[in-house]
Amino acid sequence: MSRYTKSVIAPRGITEDISANPVIAVDWPRADFRLATMELLAGLIATACPPADEDDWLDAWEAPHSPEKLDAAFAPLAHAFSFDGPGPRFMQDLADLDADEEPVENLLIEVAGNSGPLVHPGRTKRMGRPAAAISLYTLQSWSPSGGRGNRTGLRGGGPMVTMVAPGRHRSLWHHIWANVPLGRKPETADLPRVFPWLSPTITSVNDEVVTPDDVAHPLQVWWGMPRRIRLSFVQLPSPAPCDLTGALDSSVVTGWRQRPHGPKYVGWGARHPLTPTYQNKAGEEILSVHPNPGGVGYRNWIGLVLRSPDGLRRPAPIVSTWRNDRYRGTEEAKGARLIAGGYDTDNMKARGFMETEVPLVLASSKEVQERLDALATSLVRASERASYHLRKAVQQALYHPGAKVKATAHGIALLGDRVWLETESAFFSALDRAMSLKDTAPERAAWQVRLRGLALRIFDDTVPIDPLDRNNVRQVRARFFLGLGLSGYGKDGQSFFQILEIPLPAQEKKSKGKAS
Repeated sequence: MSRYTKSVIAPRGITEDISANPVIAVDWPRADFRLATMELLAGLIATACPPADEDDWLDAWEAPHSPEKLDAAFAPLAHAFSFDGPGPRFMQDLADLDADEEPVENLLIEVAGNSGPLVHPGRTKRMGRPAAAISLYTLQSWSPSGGRGNRTGLRGGGPMVTMVAPGRHRSLWHHIWANVPLGRKPETADLPRVFPWLSPTITSVNDEVVTPDDVAHPLQVWWGMPRRIRLSFVQLPSPAPCDLTGALDSSVVTGWRQRPHGPKYVGWGARHPLTPTYQNKAGEEILSVHPNPGGVGYRNWIGLVLRSPDGLRRPAPIVSTWRNDRYRGTEEAKGARLIAGGYDTDNMKARGFMETEVPLVLASSKEVQERLDALATSLVRASERASYHLRKAVQQALYHPGAKVKATAHGIALLGDRVWLETESAFFSALDRAMSLKDTAPERAAWQVRLRGLALRIFDDTVPIDPLDRNNVRQVRARFFLGLGLSGYGKDGQSFFQILEIPLPAQEKKSKGKAS
């Protein structure tokens, strides 16, 4: 019998009875709703009662705000979270839009613009207000391209969301508070610039833009509303179940109306506390990271956890804050994890929702942490090189020189994924062992051996070589040079060993003169 119970609470209730019977998690039947709700709660607290400094943050970590204190902090914002009825509505255009009705299921990111065996139109015909509210928030916050004039989210379509999951504390408060940045509450007069639905929409009919600071309040980073949407509510004579959750509600959403040319957000790339960023080149626009089809794992360590050596890939600000300023003060080094998730989108289509948890591997001192970070960087970059050389060798074995080969041919692109998947647990084990080592050279050398053996094994699985076949010269040659390079020989081998910072193999000396 489960020792956990479920209940519906107001946001103030996340610290109710926190010592004896804490609220520990958000429970939706959909993974995207769970992550979106965590993001929404972090944004709500960051807006209503942010910590002024790290001492302030630590105080509320050790002695969480009471429900009464949270209620008082949320009260000035309550009118911004009215969902139906007259006046401003949460995440909806202030105007009563004149447009064709769309089915309510099109609020779900994976439904609109998609088709295929995993999409079943007509299954969700009505939503209760809780499901409709989080559906709308998820769409507005992570909005992919929606056709001509329908804008993407403030961070672009389908942003990556990263959050710290503390190790020892399991309460929902600690999970949310770990991801709340330092800040300052907005003035009452600024609330329409924080919550864009409190005032007439700044449209982009003539390509007008919404930028931070001058047009919008910086806190709008949590509350972007790129789509001009109004929901259609129906009052029922008696409560009926929501098609998504089964929860009963007497006021349900059956459809929605949309007009194009909502706010066009520009210049927000580096602003969101929970989203990592990148630049293609130094000096170019800072962009939000988006999930890719290969999923999330240690391959993304540089950029999700560590800043890249060239500075072009950066973790979410909250991840850096936790690593640099917070976890040592909370004795949370052991067990902390990184949650990374979001929709992998292709323009209007959502190809899938991805969510992963990986250990953060945090050391107890700055010196040890720097050593671990240097090792992690080397191991990730070495895996990148091994993956590249494996794919190159397989292509050379299967195709004649100069042949134009698609990445999908013979699953060549997937071979690199296999390298990452089959070294995932070994990566974290290596970092755990290195925690107690002053010299990480043994782990670096072991990683070279591991990658070489794995690459050759995958090559053999993909390109079987018949020793009796005289026409397999190309295949034998490709395998030979793959093994040679991953053993430190040649230009490729030298580069591979330099990444791992291990000594090159001894070179045989060439004899001079003729043999007598």
